[in-house]
Amino acid sequence: MIAPASPPAPTSQAAAQAALDLLATMVAVITPEGECEFVNSSFETVLGLSRRSMTRSVVFDWFTDPQVLRETVAAVSNNAFSTSRLETFLKRPSGESLPVHVTVNQIDGSRNVVFEIVEIEQQNRQEREERALEQAEATKELIRNLAHEIKNPLGGIRGAAQLLEMEIESRALTEYTQVIIKEADRLQLLVDRLLAPHRKPHVVGNVNIHEVCERVRALILAEFPRGLATVRDYDTSIPEFSGDREQLIQAVLNIARNAAESLAELIELGTARITLRTRVVRQVTLGKHRYRLALELHIEDNGPGIPDTLRERIFFPLVSGREGGSGLGLTLARTFIQQHHGTVEFESEPGRTIFKIVIPL
Repeated sequence: MIAPASPPAPTSQAAAQAALDLLATMVAVITPEGECEFVNSSFETVLGLSRRSMTRSVVFDWFTDPQVLRETVAAVSNNAFSTSRLETFLKRPSGESLPVHVTVNQIDGSRNVVFEIVEIEQQNRQEREERALEQAEATKELIRNLAHEIKNPLGGIRGAAQLLEMEIESRALTEYTQVIIKEADRLQLLVDRLLAPHRKPHVVGNVNIHEVCERVRALILAEFPRGLATVRDYDTSIPEFSGDREQLIQAVLNIARNAAESLAELIELGTARITLRTRVVRQVTLGKHRYRLALELHIEDNGPGIPDTLRERIFFPLVSGREGGSGLGLTLARTFIQQHHGTVEFESEPGRTIFKIVIPL
């Protein structure tokens, strides 16, 4: 009996192209004349065109300054340089120009060249994420040490106040001991909140992000029953993912509650609005890892925006934009999101603030 023939092994070129499709950066193989022979999936996604329509087209037309690219490709193809780098703008079909960093490399044994293109904003975002992670680790250590140092004498202060209250007969004086006890309890609660994300176990299970959003929406509407509209804009095709449901509810709730509190004047007018929007994004780089799929959750409000003085410090602990705020809500939100290997960023201008949470699926 003759065994069935095994499927043919992929060619080295096909294997190389499949590997390029896994890269986070945009990659294209170009002839010396500028004709595109191959683009990877990241290039398709960013430019918003299909691979078929991009192949055999002239690459120089994709950029705002084609002459510089033409000269660079000619120089690398003719072996004047093995590598050349430049910054330029990539044109999208919508007319938008995207600032990019382009590296042009030789291909061994061929006059063709390889374009490797990185969005400048993506580079900046990765640097911001790395700084945020480093800052978060330093902040965690500082908070942990500070909280323990505060917690130890608090018990002694409260106990001494209770003993003193038992010895005092004057009702007027016991009011002072009650102030000490209540303030010690308030500080104890603050310390517990500071330590909570570090000692609470990470309970992993299947999470439906829309159940999280609906829970947060119900809590916000219960707290602000009049004058605030909540808009759902969900992509119901988003699959469940592994995570800590309670942590995610707390993270989204902290951001949404901050948004609602910033809308106080619009709530009185009855024009306040918070939008919860979910989408799937593809080929996302978070930290130094590449993910094929990720969840993108927007929490958008039509409030006055975040003051310039707070923008660089808004995720720092004990920094609050309102009187009486603890300054822990956004710090805890970012900590919980980072524990899910995600990121949280914001864009803000008067009339529109968006907090964007991205979590790998």
